[in-house]
Amino acid sequence: MPPSAQETLVGNGATATPPVSMSTLPQEGHQWQISLQGKVITRANQGIGLGLAEVCLANGAAKIYSLDISAPGPDFSSMQAQYPSKLSYLHTDVTSEDSVARALEAVVQAEGRFDGMIANAGMTRHQPALEFSMAQVEQLFKLNVFGAWNCATAAARTFIRLGTKGAIVFTASMTSYRPNRAAPSAPYGATKAAVRNMTHTLAMEWAEHGIRVNSISPGFVKTALTYYVEKSPDWDTKMKYYGGMPRLALPQELG
Repeated sequence: MPPSAQETLVGNGATATPPVSMSTLPQEGHQWQISLQGKVITRANQGIGLGLAEVCLANGAAKIYSLDISAPGPDFSSMQAQYPSKLSYLHTDVTSEDSVARALEAVVQAEGRFDGMIANAGMTRHQPALEFSMAQVEQLFKLNVFGAWNCATAAARTFIRLGTKGAIVFTASMTSYRPNRAAPSAPYGATKAAVRNMTHTLAMEWAEHGIRVNSISPGFVKTALTYYVEKSPDWDTKMKYYGGMPRLALPQELG
């Protein structure tokens, strides 16, 4: 008798059942419209994260959760008023695996599931390489790399457990590809290169579960972290030779 479709011939005519994994093929009745129904964004209380949240909400997201260690500010509250009951905050330390796991479990308990994670939390410090202390370098890696890792792996575990074909997006940086002459920072660039490389490998590993993993690599974005750019006396000249559009991007443009 020929082996069934779920069996594979092995040595001596024996059969073995292949590993069980979720089919990544679209099912009958698949919704081809891009959905932004339930998203979790880290560090969405301000800056890039809040801009991404705004774009998701403007495109029909049912619910956005900001996982942030800082308390929400006036900009976050203003957007909450604009989108009542659709934008929530959970105090989370992304450098702690337990903190991230608890936050995502709280989302699942409240909503039943979530469909996307934007690992956006990060920080920067711009100064010559020889002026960095080891403590400063470790601080950058702890948040930018380990924090992103904690968020992605916790989200993936939840997606797999719930059978969700979710999406994960990392915020990397143009400095993951090349140095930034306008504001050099070797450790920061190294953290974002790590994030971008992590994206490639996780996308390969988790594809069998139907999980998509991507990253964005913005340049200068108009946020509280880049306040110094426009204050620089030669910033117009720097922007002219910066590459791309000679201006700072708006956070919403990254959405």
